[in-house]
Amino acid sequence: MLTLHRAALVLPDPADPTAPSIADGAVVVRGELVEAVGPYGELAAAHPSARVRDWGTAAVLTPGLRNPWGQRLLERDYHPDPREEIGVEPVVDGLVGCTDETRYGASARRGLQRMLGFGVTAVAGPFERAAVRTAVARSGLAALPGASDAGAGAGAAAGAGLLDPLAVLPLPLAVHGRVAAGGRADFAVFPGLPVLSGLSGLSGLSGLSGLSGLSGLAVEGGDGVRPAAGGCLATVLGGRLVYRRR
Repeated sequence: MLTLHRAALVLPDPADPTAPSIADGAVVVRGELVEAVGPYGELAAAHPSARVRDWGTAAVLTPGLRNPWGQRLLERDYHPDPREEIGVEPVVDGLVGCTDETRYGASARRGLQRMLGFGVTAVAGPFERAAVRTAVARSGLAALPGASDAGAGAGAAAGAGLLDPLAVLPLPLAVHGRVAAGGRADFAVFPGLPVLSGLSGLSGLSGLSGLSGLSGLAVEGGDGVRPAAGGCLATVLGGRLVYRRR
């Protein structure tokens, strides 16, 4: 079955300032792969039988994010079980000294699930614990060999690993890959107004003036492109909707 994901703004490759930005855009997904990216009207006409997921008049669709602090978050920090009633935030260094592989695996699964809520589709290792490696493999997230210098530096500045890469990284540095025909369908949909820096670097934005959901566009200098903070509306991983905000 084909699924057509519609958003007020589609940014197929935020890391490339010359890549087109598509107002009232859409992504067509078949199985695990992206079949097409383009204006919603054109793709809807070309695929009249496709199931449509319309994410709203203020939604921004981008490639999925990479979390550069995966090794710390999954092998040092502990992700509580809700039944423990100690909150949902990671317990910094809560796994240090632990030898229980079952505890590592359960914590990692909860941490990975929470990452999906921030649009993460790839996580950086390396992972030394077998239970953590298994959890990552089964999650479907891409396992990356290590954090980039930019990601590691931001993590150090923050003092700890962060579940939300966009808390400290601009979108061009946070995304993993791009949304393109023939590629794996890994992407995220963010709510609210994006914050755009350097509008001249984003082509195809002229149509935004007609989109009521993106009125009042804010511009901030020197910080790249960053969707509104607070997690995402949805995360699609290998063509599957694995997270949807309730």
